[in-house]
Amino acid sequence: MQRRQGRVNAGLLLLLYQISQVGLQNIPSVTLGVLALNIFLFLNPVRPLSEVCISVKEGFYRKNWQRLLLSPVHHADDWHLYYNMISMLWKGIMLEKKLKSIWFAYIIAVFSVLIGVVYMMLEFMLTKILDDPSYEMNCAVGFSGVLFALKVLNNHYNPGRVSSVLGLQISSKYACWVELVAIHLISPGTSFAGHLAGILVGLMYTMGPLKKIMKACAGGISSFTDPARPRDYYYSDYYGYPGYQYRAPRSYYDYTGGLTEEEQLERAVLNSLNERVI
Repeated sequence: MQRRQGRVNAGLLLLLYQISQVGLQNIPSVTLGVLALNIFLFLNPVRPLSEVCISVKEGFYRKNWQRLLLSPVHHADDWHLYYNMISMLWKGIMLEKKLKSIWFAYIIAVFSVLIGVVYMMLEFMLTKILDDPSYEMNCAVGFSGVLFALKVLNNHYNPGRVSSVLGLQISSKYACWVELVAIHLISPGTSFAGHLAGILVGLMYTMGPLKKIMKACAGGISSFTDPARPRDYYYSDYYGYPGYQYRAPRSYYDYTGGLTEEEQLERAVLNSLNERVI
């Protein structure tokens, strides 16, 4: 393990400031643990990025399966970390209270590994379909695939929302697909396959067999409560770029009740899902 050296990490400092403004007591335990793990590994990466990123070549052909565990929790730079963890903060507060901490931790663990597998499958398919071996070399790091999957879950458990993506009013049911295309057009260097893998895994959980398989494997986790989907209701959330002033919420419910704090955090989503390919 090597300690990160060099310049002051403004993104990390801003992330720590915003976490302090939300208040540690308002952040559920698993969400807080995910934030802490990603921050720790940013400051003390297990290996260089080139040795933790996931690709068809490294993961499938060379059997470096440990990269499935390492790639989601390593980030290319401090702003990559900042935007991903701000998005994780908001999604974690929204989902962990609903799904309960033990099950939410289980979801994070399974999604982190499974998204890497689906990512390699997509890149392998692109290699064969396009007859372009460069796709086997694409090596990705970052938590944004998991964030896309959590976005699908959040829309599933909170249906009927209307999102504004780059000024367009989009039903949240389709917002993740619009974001997928928009991010790739705005930032061509991002991992389209990694983001798509996240959406597919999220759909496997909400519409496919993944949740049943996970429940069967979990067996004795009695603390899990599968929440019923509420009836549709409408409110707006916003996506864009940072540069806003953040104020501390007074309580958890202020933070998640559709007030300014939530809207401000949602503005970071488009940037937060900026998974890097190296």
